Amino acid sequence: MSSDCLIEIGTEELPPKALQSLSQSFASQVAQALAGQGVEADTVEVFATPRRLAMLLRNIPQQQAEQMIEKRGPAISAAFDADGKPSRAALGFAASCGVDIDQLERRESPKGSWLYYSATQPGRNLEAMLPEVVATALNALPIPRRMRWGDRSEEFVRPVKWLLMMIGGKTVDAEIFGLRAASDSYGHRFHAPGRLRIAEAGEYEQTLLSQGLVIASFEKRRDTIHKLVDQAATRLGGIAHVGDALLDEVTALVEYPVLVCGEFDVEFLELPTEVLVTTMQENQKYFALFDKDGNLLPHFIAIANIDSRKPEVVARGNERVIRPRFADAGFFFAQDQKQGLDLMRIRLDDVVFQKKLGSIGDKTNRIIRLAKYVASHSGTDQDLVRRAADLCKADLMSDMVGEFPKLQGVMGRYYALHQQEDASVCSAIEQHYWPRHAGDQVPNSEIAQAVALADRLDSLIGIFAIGEKPGGDKDPFALRRAALAVLRIIVENRLTLDLADLCQVAADGYFKKVEAVAAIEDVIEFVFDRQRAYYQEQGIGFDVVEAVTYNRPGLLFDCDLRIRAVYEFQRHDAALALAAANKRISNILKKQGHSSATVDQTLLQEMAEVQLFEQLQALKGGVEAQFSKGEYQQGLEQLAELRPAVDRFFDEVMVMVDDTALKNNRLALLDQLLQSFRLVADFSRIQS
Repeated sequence: MSSDCLIEIGTEELPPKALQSLSQSFASQVAQALAGQGVEADTVEVFATPRRLAMLLRNIPQQQAEQMIEKRGPAISAAFDADGKPSRAALGFAASCGVDIDQLERRESPKGSWLYYSATQPGRNLEAMLPEVVATALNALPIPRRMRWGDRSEEFVRPVKWLLMMIGGKTVDAEIFGLRAASDSYGHRFHAPGRLRIAEAGEYEQTLLSQGLVIASFEKRRDTIHKLVDQAATRLGGIAHVGDALLDEVTALVEYPVLVCGEFDVEFLELPTEVLVTTMQENQKYFALFDKDGNLLPHFIAIANIDSRKPEVVARGNERVIRPRFADAGFFFAQDQKQGLDLMRIRLDDVVFQKKLGSIGDKTNRIIRLAKYVASHSGTDQDLVRRAADLCKADLMSDMVGEFPKLQGVMGRYYALHQQEDASVCSAIEQHYWPRHAGDQVPNSEIAQAVALADRLDSLIGIFAIGEKPGGDKDPFALRRAALAVLRIIVENRLTLDLADLCQVAADGYFKKVEAVAAIEDVIEFVFDRQRAYYQEQGIGFDVVEAVTYNRPGLLFDCDLRIRAVYEFQRHDAALALAAANKRISNILKKQGHSSATVDQTLLQEMAEVQLFEQLQALKGGVEAQFSKGEYQQGLEQLAELRPAVDRFFDEVMVMVDDTALKNNRLALLDQLLQSFRLVADFSRIQS
């Protein structure tokens, strides 16, 4: 028999940014634990509001299926003596099974005769399983810091106020966090604060909405908010700036969304758009509005958790709150412009980057040195690169970035424009932070690319040199993101820079401060490790990446060309057979310990080996020329023409013959074939 099962944990307001992860983790762990015990729901509906984590397990069995228990005891030879009397081992086994000795079975097996106990055990019912499963799931939630409340010893992310556990229409007999489970929930804190009786588990969501004014589903509440914001934006003649992060956070702050629209003084539009938008989003959780040309409008949209009888009063209240926020931002902006980036740059000498690696001023000097090296390979103006690198971190000392750290780089660009720096320097100050996150754009100017690479590589080399490389979930200096940025900047901008050379120059920049040279190999390996995830997101398998990067080539852009060529080549009709042949050849050569040698044509006896040699020689020059120009796919397609000859060779030619000269000559031919493919990749590593 199956029923719906409802579980709800009622709390004080939960951390909004953690709400989704908490609710998903809670539901997932409960559902998986029950499924692991043979009780699996058809579907799991997850609910999350600021004051509750809940789930509805649809059509879940109320009892486990019967379980067959089977235990093997001692061998018959050890279970009974010569007179057939049971030994202590046999009696102990029977006692451990709770039966008499004559209730045990004797079974024959290829290894002899044994005593066995078998029985059918009735499955546990769902009600008996739930308390332990739920308690275990709650204790395993990803909560960095738990809290206690009142005089209780239990800990959770927030004080727990009620517990609801039902199967069908029946309350589960359970106690968690010192609370007895009931069939009561609670509605909206202000509009329906009393108890709500849930008659049936399956009626939970509708009951909360109709009687409690709570939209329990996070997704439905999110969709409702998005529609409200879009509709309001249209009425106001604009387009709402609805980012996923802000939308999720607002959804996690309300149980029943109510629209609030407001406006602010037009003169505030003289401030940078990024400042106004960040103030609205970070401080007030407002949605900004733009016109069709991308210009900010003097309006905002807020989502309230109260349906006021005087919405205009609520709107005016929000307007009064945002006005001083903007006024403060205006003050910061004016003060920062008076100070200027050069003075801010000097103050970086007093700010620690890392105690063993010096100040941010020291880091800036190293960035200048490495950025100039990068620029020297692209012919970029060295003076502009030096100026951009010198000012790239200066805005960290501004009041605006102190208030809004996310604006670092952005404010540097504004302040550089104010003091009439070259336009390329201004944009590089902002862009050297790109990409800021996965999927973000990479710097699009050579100056910004040079500074961005220098910044990341300096951090990677320095932090690795002092033994603080990331481990597990810990990555306080965001080095994984930095390594991926290095990869993306070089590959996506088609930069012909050698990673090993860049790391060497970065290490030399530390001089006697730390022994950084020893970290170079680890940093290179770390960057190559990031390649797997980078290409996997594009549908390219680990084996293809490993086939190209097994010997850690220095030119990441060239590496990218090879990876994409091998990926495309996999679709060729001959690819699978040639990959298998490469693997076979590699194994033969490895087993024989063969080193490369020239092929003696006079020792070629079989027509199949003559044909393979001649075709390989005919193709070799053209293929190598294509490879030297980065035309790897075209070269591989030419090598694919060797497949019939390779197949015939293995069908007709015996490599491991008694004649040593003949054997070595055939091994040399195979080695030449293998090396032709290895100019692109080690195809023996491609998974068949």
